[in-house]
Amino acid sequence: MSAAAGGAAIWGRAEQQDFRSRVRGCLLGGAIGDALGAAVEFDSLDAIREAHGQDGVTTLVPAFGRRGAVTDDTQMTLFTVDGLIRAQVRRDTGAWHPPTDLHRAYLRWAATQRDWGPDERKEEDGWLAREEWLYARRAPGRACLSGLGDEVMGTLDQPKNPDSKGCGAVMRSAPFGLLVGWEPQLVFQLAAECAAQTHGHPTGYLAAGAFAVISHALARGEDLDSAVQKSLAHLATRPDHEETTDALKRALGAVRQGMPTPARVESLGEGWTAEEALSIGVYCALVAEDVRHGLLLAVNHGGDSDSTGSICGNLLGTLHGETALPPDWLVEVEGRPTILQLADDFAMEMTQGPALHGPAGSAPGWLARYPRA
Repeated sequence: MSAAAGGAAIWGRAEQQDFRSRVRGCLLGGAIGDALGAAVEFDSLDAIREAHGQDGVTTLVPAFGRRGAVTDDTQMTLFTVDGLIRAQVRRDTGAWHPPTDLHRAYLRWAATQRDWGPDERKEEDGWLAREEWLYARRAPGRACLSGLGDEVMGTLDQPKNPDSKGCGAVMRSAPFGLLVGWEPQLVFQLAAECAAQTHGHPTGYLAAGAFAVISHALARGEDLDSAVQKSLAHLATRPDHEETTDALKRALGAVRQGMPTPARVESLGEGWTAEEALSIGVYCALVAEDVRHGLLLAVNHGGDSDSTGSICGNLLGTLHGETALPPDWLVEVEGRPTILQLADDFAMEMTQGPALHGPAGSAPGWLARYPRA
């Protein structure tokens, strides 16, 4: 992407196609990893092997009544994307405060966890909130539910759940990294601010910021190792970064310790906390021979398998694009048409936003999908 006079980005056709493939890869890869881990999220490694054989899970297995079911990790990631698009659309009005738009999007997710189905009368909710399959509780985290249990928005100065550093914020934060036109420090800041809406412990929101910066570097075409190094540099400027920094350094160290094994994954933790989930997801992506290998490594451990699988899938999908995803898993993943629509809408907004909305006029179909209200 090159810069034109006045700072406007010029996207060539090949650049647009590459970016769209990375966006699709990020969202679909995360969903596949989420679905692979969903059935074994609360199982020990011994229990996984007893149920699925010595190699553990080797393909999608039923969870929540079907193969390929996704959890709150994918649900909240999709609403992150929805909020980011809405923020871009609302910018035309002069109301430019992305954390508020993301908070509203997360409140729409929270409604899917308590309502029977979409309220067709609420046109201001946009199209994603009217997708009936999203109205399903898939073991959502307590901090996410309580942080979004009222209309008050948590901030870095006054965060919700100030003692919570669970992985519920980091697992939804890959889409911030897809803001490729932003500088990485702004991507980090936005991800951290939005994480504080539910997870107020510094490790909870700094891990989200670090994950966003890693995704951002990958979306810009960098390799994973340099992306992690970049995130470490950003973390070093933040107070209370030590837990997240140490976890990422342990992931890098584990790469040099030999062949990847479930025991090596478990040496990084169980993934219930933000820094452990990020560490495991990053490690599995670093040592992955291909997407299939990386995702199976990321879910076959005794811990938060769906979140570590989702994070690893986000990273590998962004790094390699959608065509690297295993097709036999892709065809079964829940909500694939919705995920594809949202990914393509995000890519279109980022690359062709001025043609869709602006002071001179807006496409009515776009504003119906992503209302400014």
